[in-house]
Amino acid sequence: MTGAEVVPGTIHLVDLEGTLRVKHASGSQQDVVLDPAPSDDPDDPLNWSAKRKLLLTTSISLYTFAIGIASAATYSVYDAIEKDTGLTLDELNRGTGYMFLLFGWGCLFWQPLAVQYGKRPIYLISTLATTYFTHERGTYIAVYGFFLAASNFLAPLFAGFINDGQGWKWVLYWCAILSGASFIFLFFSLEETNYHRKVLRGGQPTSNGEGGSQIDVSDSFEKNGLGSSAERVEEGRPGEKTKSYYDKLKLFDKQALRYPKRLKSMAIRPLIFLTFPVILYAGFSYGSYIVWFNVLNGTTSLILSEKPYVFTTSIVGLAYIAPFLGLTIGTLYTSQVGNWVILELARRNRGIMQSEYRLWLFTPSVLLLPGGLILWGVGAAHHVHWFGLVFAMGLMGFTNIVGLQLSVSYCIDSYRELSAEALVTVILVRNTMSFAMGYGITPWVTDMGLQNAFVVAAFASLAQVLTVFVFIRYGQDMRRASIGRYERYKEEMVVTGLAH
Repeated sequence: MTGAEVVPGTIHLVDLEGTLRVKHASGSQQDVVLDPAPSDDPDDPLNWSAKRKLLLTTSISLYTFAIGIASAATYSVYDAIEKDTGLTLDELNRGTGYMFLLFGWGCLFWQPLAVQYGKRPIYLISTLATTYFTHERGTYIAVYGFFLAASNFLAPLFAGFINDGQGWKWVLYWCAILSGASFIFLFFSLEETNYHRKVLRGGQPTSNGEGGSQIDVSDSFEKNGLGSSAERVEEGRPGEKTKSYYDKLKLFDKQALRYPKRLKSMAIRPLIFLTFPVILYAGFSYGSYIVWFNVLNGTTSLILSEKPYVFTTSIVGLAYIAPFLGLTIGTLYTSQVGNWVILELARRNRGIMQSEYRLWLFTPSVLLLPGGLILWGVGAAHHVHWFGLVFAMGLMGFTNIVGLQLSVSYCIDSYRELSAEALVTVILVRNTMSFAMGYGITPWVTDMGLQNAFVVAAFASLAQVLTVFVFIRYGQDMRRASIGRYERYKEEMVVTGLAH
C-alpha cells in the first residue's frame, strides 16, 4: 500500500472548511461528508429515493419482526407447555438455548450465500451496512434493533392471550402464519442491495487523524490504495435508468454469478475475525446485553406466576409492555442522541470521526443494567410490589436496545467493508453466549436462590459494562494494529467481487 496510512473506522465525516471535493449531505447537514461515497448510478442503494429506502426499511423491519416473534413467543407460556407436555422449565430453557446456538452458527452457511449470490434470496442484516451513509446508519440500525427487540417483548404478550383463548399450540401456529404472510410481502417488496463498485475516492484522514484538503477523485486510488476511508465510488453505469419492477423481483443477479466462488473462504473468515479485538468485543458486548435479558426472560414465568403475584399467562404477557416502553426510549436515545453525539465529537476533532465516539452512549448502562437486575431478582426474593418488577423490566428493555444498536454500529463503523462477514462473527459470539445462559439459567437460579443469583448477575454485568472504557481509550490503537490484515481481507473481497 502506498501513500498515507489509513486507519479503518477513522473517517473524515465533517468538512469544517468546505474544501473537500466530495459529495455532502443536504439540508442542515451540508458540512457532513457522504460516507461511503455514492456513485451516479440510480440503482446504487446509496442513491435510492427516500420512498425506495423506506420500502426496504419496512421489509427489513417486517422480516426481523416475524423471525423475532417466532423465536420468542413461548416465553410467557412456558408454564402452560410444562403442564401439558411434562417438559420441565429447565428443559424448555435449554431448548431455547440450542435454538439460538443454531441461529448463530447457521450464519456460517447462509451468509456466504447471501454475499455471493445476493441478499434477496438469502436475507441477512448486512443490508443495513450497504444502503445508508455513516451519519444515517445509527438511526436505521436503531430501527432494525427496535423491531428485533420489540418482537421479543411483544411476542410473550400476544402469546399469553392466544394461550388463554386458543391454547399454547396456537401460539406456534400463528407464528407460522405470520412467517408465511411476511414471505409473500417480502417477495414483492424486498429489493437486492448488493452493489459492486470499482473506483475509489480519497479525502480521508491518515492514521494521525489529519484529513487532506482539495482532494480529487481521479487520483485517489493511487494515493490511498484500498484504505477504509477511500471508498469505492461507482461501477461505470452513470446516468442509466433505474431498474424496472420486474428486474427488482429477480432472485439472482447475473453479474453475481460471474464472480469467482469463494464460499469456503467466506465461511472461514468470520472465525478468523474473532482475532480482531474490536469485532470480538462487539460480539461480546451485544451478547452480554442479550444474556442479561435472557436471564430475565428465563425467570419471568417462574416469578410472576407464583405467589405472591400469581399472574395468569395473559397478565405475564402484559408485563412485557414495560420493556417495550424501555425499548422505545432506548431507540430514540441511540438514534437521535447518538447521531448528534458523533457529529459533535467529530466537529470538535477537526471533522474526524473515530468509531469509538458512539461508545460513550453506553454510560447510562453502568447504573441501569446492574440496578435493573438487582431490582428484578432481589426484589422478587423479597416480594416487592409487582410494579417494582415491571419497572425493572423496563430498565432491562432500555439497556437491551442500547447494547444491540451500539455494538452492531461499532463493528460496522470500524470495518464497514468487512461488515457482512464481521457481523456473522458478532452473531456467533452473541448466540453462543445466549446458548450458554439458556442452558444454565434454571439450575443457577434454583441452586443459588433469586437474591444471590441476581446479586452475582448485577456485579458481573457491572464488570461487563465497564469494559467499554477500555475500548474508548485503546480502540483506535487496536484498529491501527489491524491495518495490515484489514487491507488484505478487504482486497480479497474486492478482487472476488464481494465488496459491496
